[in-house]
Amino acid sequence: MRQIVLDTETTGLDWKGGDRVIEIGCVEIVDRKLTGRHYHVFINPERDIDAGAIAVHGITNEFLVDKPLFRQIVEEFEAFVAGGELVIHNASFDVGFLNNELGLLGRPALTAICPSVIDTLKLAKEQNPGKKASLNALCTLYEIDNTHRSLHGALLDAELLADVYLAMTRGQESLIMALDEPPPRLDDGSGGAAASVWPPLRVILASAAEQAAHDAVLAEIAKANKGHCLWIPPAPPAES
Repeated sequence: MRQIVLDTETTGLDWKGGDRVIEIGCVEIVDRKLTGRHYHVFINPERDIDAGAIAVHGITNEFLVDKPLFRQIVEEFEAFVAGGELVIHNASFDVGFLNNELGLLGRPALTAICPSVIDTLKLAKEQNPGKKASLNALCTLYEIDNTHRSLHGALLDAELLADVYLAMTRGQESLIMALDEPPPRLDDGSGGAAASVWPPLRVILASAAEQAAHDAVLAEIAKANKGHCLWIPPAPPAES
């Protein structure tokens, strides 16, 4: 399973109003392990950056003057992310900006070359309702060192988000490991090679009282739904 943790920085907050992408940072995860591969680029947006945005990420117009245009890096960017599942914090923001950049060049949308997108902002709100879900807040929650993050930066934030995402989904990793675990090797007592088999599962049947209680609950549900339940076959049509 290949995942790409992605972040962008932009000239402002609204691509519909003409704001553009100025930095892309990506970190690769394969089978829930950081591979060390990353993609990082600064981009000349061919327009000025809003003062409010500069205060957030510190990237200036002067710094981007000699940087490549998006059309000059689009193929290498697509090649890096293609086929990977995207992991993005507040995904609608970054995907909207990148789809706009791709659309300006007449290229397929980001979601056409990547199978799916995980929004860690949505995931964090589902896991911790009522708590702050910013990247800094999640770093604090999962004890990830972000003391070097004085300003936003696409690659830095992607690296931090990768650690946050792996911490948020650690239970899934345990489930995957359990499913992949080979069966135990049992000694057959003959001194020969041990057999790799799962032991028989213990089957516990419901008692008569438990079955009766279960049937009563189903009957109440069927009554409330006027018999429109999947476990009740429709009555045969009346003969004419």
